[in-house]
Amino acid sequence: MCGRVGFFDDVQWKVALSNFVTPYIDNTLGFHPSYNIAPSQPLASLLNTGSYEYTRFGLIPHWAKDKKLQPINARAESIIQKPSFRESIIHKRALIPINGFYEWRQEGKYKIPYWISPTDSNYFALAGIYDTWHDNSSGEIITSSAIITTTPNSLMEPIHDRMPVILHSKDWKLWLDKEITEADAILPLLKQYSPDLMQAYEVSSFVNAPANNTSQCIVPQANGLF
Repeated sequence: MCGRVGFFDDVQWKVALSNFVTPYIDNTLGFHPSYNIAPSQPLASLLNTGSYEYTRFGLIPHWAKDKKLQPINARAESIIQKPSFRESIIHKRALIPINGFYEWRQEGKYKIPYWISPTDSNYFALAGIYDTWHDNSSGEIITSSAIITTTPNSLMEPIHDRMPVILHSKDWKLWLDKEITEADAILPLLKQYSPDLMQAYEVSSFVNAPANNTSQCIVPQANGLF
């Protein structure tokens, strides 16, 4: 599962984005840095429409009768079979930039939080899906998203049994090409990321509360790195 992320520095991401996508439309109305993004909060997302905007973290399918169904993750292994995700993986894909993500390792009755970040830059580009939901009674419109997950690599395996799908820049064009709707072309991208390009270290329980949103969230604890 990937249910908590941080995106507080977008400088390198914006450089990569400007070199990759021309043009794209920035609909974010300004960058909103956050060290502790939780479900239902805004998540920066580059949609395959060319719009870079904030989506609500937790997918609401367009056909849902209400907002109760809000999965934050979609499993790569079954995404094409699930009614909640099938249309989005084919037609509504997104890149979700983050500086890193949190995961909790079970240790007896305790859960120990870890911060996982890249070693070759300061951002990951996660594979995401999105949808737009309309409330017919109130007129409310919500564009929401979910992060795709896969089985853990060797770095993540001691921490958790899932990890987000992280896309290399060479795969961004294919992922965001809305003309490509063949599952055979898309699904091979949903694989483990190299553990050599990631690092993980323990952080304090300060991050457990989503209301705590400062750099203290990612301060390393005394215990060693993975």
